[in-house]
Amino acid sequence: MASISQTSSPAPAVTTLLRSQAPASSLTHLAPYHHLALQVLHNLQHQHDWTNLHIHTHSTLLKPPATHSSSPPTRFRLLPRPLVSGLPPNRIYVHPDEQVEMLQAGLQERDVAVEREWVLPTHLREKWSLRKFADVFDAVGEVPPEGDENGEVSEASSVAMATDRTAIRENSTAPKADPTRKGNRRRGGKRVLLATVSDDSTVVYYIVHEGLVKPRQN
Repeated sequence: MASISQTSSPAPAVTTLLRSQAPASSLTHLAPYHHLALQVLHNLQHQHDWTNLHIHTHSTLLKPPATHSSSPPTRFRLLPRPLVSGLPPNRIYVHPDEQVEMLQAGLQERDVAVEREWVLPTHLREKWSLRKFADVFDAVGEVPPEGDENGEVSEASSVAMATDRTAIRENSTAPKADPTRKGNRRRGGKRVLLATVSDDSTVVYYIVHEGLVKPRQN
């Protein structure tokens, strides 16, 4: 009788990534939230061609609450959950006023500079309320910080970013942030890209704004 040898197939790249990463310390979020952020980061990079991706664990706007714990102090408060930021290959949102200006100038959306975006990783089975969204918006600025300034980007991003800064520097076609933008202000105020992951790992994205938004022209 001939013997049949079985060889195990290699694990998918995203599974290998999740297994190799863990929360940086007990001061960060639970592992499932980190893994969700890593899964979304992987999807943005490999399926949607985003670059300069980072995972953020702390808010640079909110100071940590006073505590009598023996744990070492932190400079900033934890975000409600890890967030991802990065540069999409094309603009994902154009403000109506800017849309009018583009039409008058004969420009298309691919002609304008991309903007760095916040991405909020969630799971389809989660239940989100207005309070939860408000907590996220209160903790972030309009424009995500680039890189790991203030030391508030999780250690996982340094490995998960197979968006690799060297490759970005060498790629002259990599999208750049808008150099004409003044400070951290953008038209339309704060927004996040809501990334909803389903059980089969499909990721669907929705644009969520803080407050009322002026309708776009069609």
